[in-house]
Amino acid sequence: MRWTLKPSPDSEKTNRLQSELNIDALTAQLLVQRGIETYEQARQFFRPSLTDLHDPYLMKDMDKAVERIEKAIANDENILVFGDYDVDGTTAVSLMSSYLRSFYPNVATYIPDRYDEGYGISYKGIDFADDNGFSLIIALDCGIKSIDHIAYAKAKNIDFIICDHHRPGDVLPDAVAVLDPKRDDCTYPYDELCGCGVGFKLIQALAQNRNQTIDDLIPYLDLVATAIAADIVPITGENRVLAKFGLEVINSNPRPGIKALIQNLKRNVLTITDVVFIIAPRINAAGRIKHGNYAVELLTEFNLEQAEEFASQIELFNADRKDLDKQITVEALQQIIQNNEENRFTTVVYQEDWHKGVIGIVASRLTETYYRPTLVFTKSGDKLAASARSVKDFDVYNALEACSEHLEQFGGHMYAAGMTLKEENYEKFKAAFEQTVSDTIHPDLLTPEISIDAEVQLSEINPKFMRILKQFEPFGPQNMTPVFLAKNLKDTGYGKKIGAGEEHLKLYVKQNNSDSFGAIGFGLGNKKELTENRNPFDAVFSVEENEWNGNVTLQLRLRDIQ
Repeated sequence: MRWTLKPSPDSEKTNRLQSELNIDALTAQLLVQRGIETYEQARQFFRPSLTDLHDPYLMKDMDKAVERIEKAIANDENILVFGDYDVDGTTAVSLMSSYLRSFYPNVATYIPDRYDEGYGISYKGIDFADDNGFSLIIALDCGIKSIDHIAYAKAKNIDFIICDHHRPGDVLPDAVAVLDPKRDDCTYPYDELCGCGVGFKLIQALAQNRNQTIDDLIPYLDLVATAIAADIVPITGENRVLAKFGLEVINSNPRPGIKALIQNLKRNVLTITDVVFIIAPRINAAGRIKHGNYAVELLTEFNLEQAEEFASQIELFNADRKDLDKQITVEALQQIIQNNEENRFTTVVYQEDWHKGVIGIVASRLTETYYRPTLVFTKSGDKLAASARSVKDFDVYNALEACSEHLEQFGGHMYAAGMTLKEENYEKFKAAFEQTVSDTIHPDLLTPEISIDAEVQLSEINPKFMRILKQFEPFGPQNMTPVFLAKNLKDTGYGKKIGAGEEHLKLYVKQNNSDSFGAIGFGLGNKKELTENRNPFDAVFSVEENEWNGNVTLQLRLRDIQ
């Protein structure tokens, strides 16, 4: 592990914020590191409000999109809501379709089959619309590069509205409206929305047009928060507002589908982390193992008993997904060892019977073992298909672009991508990818990094500090849980390894004459000897509340010790 201490921010800015807000120096430092430098920015950060959301009509083409939907409703047209099979896509389709159906009946949904149609807008989907009399398709979380598909639909007199958040190509599709804050000619003030977030801006505009207020849209925010969490977009600006209020809906009055997924959990309050690790994988499992339609049925069902039946089906898909992901990970790790590839710059593995729905998860798992850019291939029709995952600060998309002569197609972004190639090109591609990465990656990037916000004294950590820290939530990219460094800690003699395989570490630590703190380090059992005999050690950790028998104490969640 590399430990990297973030540079201390400008002391003038920190001092000014400290006095304006009447807070301690450490909190002021954490805020300035997050780009919060004024009283007004701090107010928006600590007291997010739905009134902070931008006017949806600031988004390019929003007026055209609303006008076309209102025209469809006036003319009694059939509207098809189309979206990708992942969490962002299925939540967006559920959001748009359930909002439109609240006042207009002629609305249906379409999720492409991951195996038969693949990612994005499909000709099969357009043919379905044509055969069933749909004259307007609203596409969510996809479509920004579907130039040929949109032209194909236009020839059949089917109009498209695109709500996407991926980076556009040089040419935009010829749709009635293209809503994408990443368009070069779009001056919308916030461009980090997820696909479901762009869909929410469209229903916000429709609601304004129909004399509804933002309060009428609060029930839809559980879907938006789920998409924000799953799609790992920055938790800043509008995303932070939508995630915060969406979490409140999840915790107080979620839709029956989400309620059915979470009602057996022993949790009083779900955090954004719970959404990432509990709700999102289950919604995703539908599209990975069976079909994304199951997720949409669950999320648009308003009868709780029926929703519980859908949830139990999805629970089975998720159990299958876990089994497959474990089994394939074991086989892939064996393949790396058999091929003597432990010491390469990349991991590239292939087996023709691996399940296409879980190769992305397996790529992430392999990255945890061998920290390097990773591709997992399987057979898909007459070609090979792969999911790519990268390591922090290395752009895997650029590396694929450099090897594109061997690929049929590829797409994605810096940290995750997908591709297909002909089987006869697999070995050539594998060699080219290894060469490209070894030529371009900085050796430091092959060691995982822990980014540390500040060095602290344990005496600075108290209930008041924790109360303020909790107001930094929800955490996520660009607003991560603060990580601290404390030096010269000593275990008070009660340290032990815990867990079935003794893989975890439980300590009680002090620093000089500070109070003793409980500390837990998952996966750090092998570091226990560093803490024995009251030997001093340094630790990086986050601070959390630990509830036991009704007592709440502060606990250090250890990330690493040395």
